Amino acid sequence: MAATEIRMDGSLARAARHLSGVSAGTIARHAEVETKALRQYEKGGESLTSEEIHRVARALVHYGAQFVPEDEFGGVGVRRKFTETSVMLIETWESEGGPVGDDDV
Repeated sequence: MAATEIRMDGSLARAARHLSGVSAGTIARHAEVETKALRQYEKGGESLTSEEIHRVARALVHYGAQFVPEDEFGGVGVRRKFTETSVMLIETWESEGGPVGDDDV
């Protein structure tokens, strides 16, 4: 299945960031954009280039957002990549402690 191009506007970026539970600073650092520019974009400003918007989208996906393309049932949207159960399991695994090891299972 071919990748679907989704046009992400500021409100969709803001929604994705909030669903992912990640700060604007973290997304901005990961996407290599200024935090102030990202916040302006989220408020409807034209402060980011198309390449920067693509980097922000990739950062949001990295932190757990999944963009949903427009179809016959509704418009473009965003949801969590992981189910609530998966998130709880991941958080449990991450807080177990112990030495860090390779993950080649």
